[in-house]
Amino acid sequence: MPNLSSQHRSPHERRAHRLQRLRQLSFWLDSAIPIPGTRHRIGLDPLIGLLPGGGDTAGLFLSAFVVIEAARMGATKSTLSLMAFNILLETVVGTVPGLGDVFDATWKSNLRNLELLEKQFNLPQPVQRAKNHWFAILLILGLIVVFLGCAYLSFLLLRWIIQTLSTLS
Repeated sequence: MPNLSSQHRSPHERRAHRLQRLRQLSFWLDSAIPIPGTRHRIGLDPLIGLLPGGGDTAGLFLSAFVVIEAARMGATKSTLSLMAFNILLETVVGTVPGLGDVFDATWKSNLRNLELLEKQFNLPQPVQRAKNHWFAILLILGLIVVFLGCAYLSFLLLRWIIQTLSTLS
């Protein structure tokens, strides 16, 4: 099959190409690495989340890319909202030390979001691109605000733990 440039592809072909890129990104973020001796896999997202001070932020931005692409493809507001909820849940729970890392490795918000997107495009529905693009941007901004709030609460909790431990010594 000839390699067509982006402008010569049909809307269906462009959507299929974007979905394939999102499948690859979601795979790398959520299930690229097999855990030896088990049937389970993890991705780079939970590993990136282990980095103190910026890992969860980087994971949030990578996950947000999937939502932005979904909006560009014409995903509905309800699909975009569910996608944002998946990221929000993973981000909020991810701020809890230990438990958050395990949850991040098992929840796999990017693969869940890809399933939502694929499910939507298998259904014949009219799409409203411009409105949904701005809606996705607002959702992403909301996720960033929630993440910053969670990071601040984590900082306060860590500071309290350190102060409590230092007074016990």
